[in-house]
Amino acid sequence: MILSLKSIEEFFAPWQSAYSDSTVLSTTVTALHLIGMLIGGGLAIAADRATLRIADEQPGERERHLGELNAIHRPVLIALTVLFVTGVAMVTSDVVTFLTSPILWLKLGLVTLLVVNGVLLERTETALRLGAEPSLWGRLRVAAVCSIGLWIATLVVGTVLVSAA
Repeated sequence: MILSLKSIEEFFAPWQSAYSDSTVLSTTVTALHLIGMLIGGGLAIAADRATLRIADEQPGERERHLGELNAIHRPVLIALTVLFVTGVAMVTSDVVTFLTSPILWLKLGLVTLLVVNGVLLERTETALRLGAEPSLWGRLRVAAVCSIGLWIATLVVGTVLVSAA
């Protein structure tokens, strides 16, 4: 069964009404979304920066850094979960506006690329930690650069999305 935009809108009508009628609710959802972006993106970009700086260091420093990267994954994943939940809450607060916006779909594409890049980064870090060839440091550096760019692009497109809504 294919759902129409109208049936989706009707399903979320109670949420849309609650969201639009409550400044506290809409502000809380937006604040949690921004906090998720700040924490997740901030931790990821800080780790990416360290990856770009550490790649030419001594092996002992590299191992310490790989341990740090491993420790960063959980808080970034938690932040991404908060971003996902609050993002769904915001989109369902105005289904017609958001689901018909090409900017939303661009943002979702960027988020998908961010997650795919994160998986590649995590797998590369794990392989290096388990003793893989040091040549994988180059792949880790590329993933770090992509991560920084994707976090920034996602933030910019998200800002444009809210402004255009």
